[in-house]
Amino acid sequence: MITGLTRGGAEWTPQFATHLDQSKCIGCGRCYKVCPRNVLDLVERELDDDNDDEDDNMMVMSLANAMDCIGCGSCGRVCPKDCYTYAPA
Repeated sequence: MITGLTRGGAEWTPQFATHLDQSKCIGCGRCYKVCPRNVLDLVERELDDDNDDEDDNMMVMSLANAMDCIGCGSCGRVCPKDCYTYAPA
């Protein structure tokens, strides 16, 4: 497990974004704006086959470059819909 120290000397374990729940995402872009590593991308929502209603053109966020995540957690702190799941490395 990766651990580090804060500037004050406290131990810190980064939590990396592992999943983004597109069914909750509203495409507001707040997470995209705060991500320092271009981990996210705006994409068309991937729908289930039995969900053919008017939402088929909705744009939502996606973990495009999840391996570039540095574990800062900024995306989850600004997300109004709690779309993110995190795990330590």
